[in-house]
Amino acid sequence: MDKTLVINHLKTLLNDRMQVAWTAMEAAQESANEQGKSSMGDKYETSRSMGQLDRNMHARQFEQTRQERLILERINVNEVTQRVAVGSLLDTTGGWFFIAVSLGAVKIEDETVLAVSSSSPVGASLLGKQTGSKFDFMNKQHEIRAIW
Repeated sequence: MDKTLVINHLKTLLNDRMQVAWTAMEAAQESANEQGKSSMGDKYETSRSMGQLDRNMHARQFEQTRQERLILERINVNEVTQRVAVGSLLDTTGGWFFIAVSLGAVKIEDETVLAVSSSSPVGASLLGKQTGSKFDFMNKQHEIRAIW
């Protein structure tokens, strides 16, 4: 498994999520604006407020995804560490793990990579470990075979 391939694949997934959130945010804003043009009273003010709440929700989703994308941008793909850190790609007896952002199980080529945040339970338990270290995941003990 190639670390650059993993990062590029995750960036593409995040870009897609950002586009969906942006489109939804714009649609909600447009809907809220249209509701505000009506002069029918409280019913339309409520609809306008709901549209604004939707817009804000999508804006938060967009910003969260943008922040996750920035985490991936900061990773030096050529940096090799002896210990697990943010940006580490791990080959373990439990499968492939990538420590950076929480995107869950992601299929890349013919492999599944579990993309986890360093603040997730499994991500936090892996930080600082080195090749040969053991860790618990899904009620089983696994071993780190290699770190990239």
